[in-house]
Amino acid sequence: MSFLNNKYYSKAELLKQVGIIDQICGVRISELNDGFERGVRVADFYTASGLRYTVTIDRGLDISSAEFNGISLSFRSPNGDVHPSFYDSSNKEWLRTFKGGLITTCGLTYLGSPCVDEGEELGLHGRISNIPARNISYGGYWLNDDYYIFIEGTVREAVQFGDNILLTRRIESKLGESKIVINDVIRNEGYKKSPFMILYHCNIGFPLLDEGCKLITNVKNITPRDEDARKGFSDIYNFTLPIKDFKEQVFYFDMEDTEPIVELQNLNKNLSLIIKYSKKELPNFILWKMLGEGTYVLGLEPANCLVEGRDKERKRGTLQFLEPGEERNIKLEIEVKNLQ
Repeated sequence: MSFLNNKYYSKAELLKQVGIIDQICGVRISELNDGFERGVRVADFYTASGLRYTVTIDRGLDISSAEFNGISLSFRSPNGDVHPSFYDSSNKEWLRTFKGGLITTCGLTYLGSPCVDEGEELGLHGRISNIPARNISYGGYWLNDDYYIFIEGTVREAVQFGDNILLTRRIESKLGESKIVINDVIRNEGYKKSPFMILYHCNIGFPLLDEGCKLITNVKNITPRDEDARKGFSDIYNFTLPIKDFKEQVFYFDMEDTEPIVELQNLNKNLSLIIKYSKKELPNFILWKMLGEGTYVLGLEPANCLVEGRDKERKRGTLQFLEPGEERNIKLEIEVKNLQ
């Protein structure tokens, strides 16, 4: 059953009241046509719940912008949805094409700080978010009295004589619900063992992120990444207005639950954003706190690694690998709702 305007509707009841179901819920594909964004394909989702979001097909099937009842949920960098042809993988050049957005995927064979790992120079946060998707399918379907909209495609990170990793991603929402479900399958289609690092860079921005927000989760232990984070540790849950010359703070959360729930509440906006994932699939959670002027963003980041570079992950003995033919399944849910 679909819940709309405080009432439940069956499929038959709902179809009697619209000319076509796209009138209230659907996916529309278009192409950006200006500046650095020219040529980027996007898919706009609208769910009849107040939730709308945009998937960037040519940027790894990430989620660019999102809003709920007209309130923006995600931080957007000044770069915009830059076409992947402008991507440079060296050092920190990734920042020139970083769009922010509700989700930017980092990985798949490396992420975190630039480093040299076993003689290979690796830049910031990996390539996957700058690779166009292929084999795209999208649309809607009925399952009994429930209507779902989706997009699905593949994103391949590969190099001749090296890694060949295929991400198959499906993003789905249900009519009348303000929830996004992401199902990823990551498969090593090469013939040698490959490093596997993945992080879901969820970037929360104004006006959802604002002075007085509350972060709620069940955490066993929190470790500051560096001296800047240690200085801000006592104020980790204090969210202020933008601060001049603020230095980013990164914290590692060891979650208590096997199915962690991370919630950011804005009491003034009567709004809550909730992220759910599996600790078995993503054993780490990183909090990126960046309350600067013009860079006012809170990163809520489930991951299978930390963010100090692949070389340090290898030295710690925590670097994950995919054997030839091996695949991993990861599910991530993002829900937005009114608090009352």
